[in-house]
Amino acid sequence: MADLFTQEHDRASDEPQVTHLGHGIFHIKHLASTESCLRRIDEITQEIPMRHMMTPMGYPTKASMSNCGKYGWVSDLDGYRYSERDPISQQPWPALPREFLQIHQSACQLANIPSFLPDACLINRYEISQSMGRHKDKDEQDTSWPIVSISLGLSAVFEVYPDNPEISPMKILLEDGDVLILSSSSRLWAHGVKPIKADLLQPNLTTRYNLTLRRSH
Repeated sequence: MADLFTQEHDRASDEPQVTHLGHGIFHIKHLASTESCLRRIDEITQEIPMRHMMTPMGYPTKASMSNCGKYGWVSDLDGYRYSERDPISQQPWPALPREFLQIHQSACQLANIPSFLPDACLINRYEISQSMGRHKDKDEQDTSWPIVSISLGLSAVFEVYPDNPEISPMKILLEDGDVLILSSSSRLWAHGVKPIKADLLQPNLTTRYNLTLRRSH
């Protein structure tokens, strides 16, 4: 795998740093405010609590999930899809917070790609040792829209597997406050998350959140 780990950044710096890794993959550091995002996540999950959804194969997802926006991504024995309501409570999903939309817009501007209005945000919560298996995001009606994801809390190794065997797979270290964009040819590439590791310098930090903003319809 191509090693795309960046050097540990200067935590005193607030300036976003944009790296184009090729094929429409943009890694933007120092963009998201963790404190602000976590407040919004807490408000959302008071309405629709985090839970492990059931996969079509009958297994619970490793990461727990919730949603906000007009549509939410759901999984059960009937398959993967977007729904306007939480299938458990039958309540509509909480509105997409302004803070999430601002980060999304800033990321698109920094990457110099056309901004768009996301209508869905999947919230994944990873505990230490949890992972996300290799998959493709293809449940959206129009898969030409980019995917914008926000990382909060513990670091994660994000793996990307190009469809073209001549292009080496990538490993990207995502840290607290980072944003990753998959667009253009990489939009439908398979990707996953390696098991989350503890931070020995921050032993009280036990969780990683990932916010994935998409245009589903």
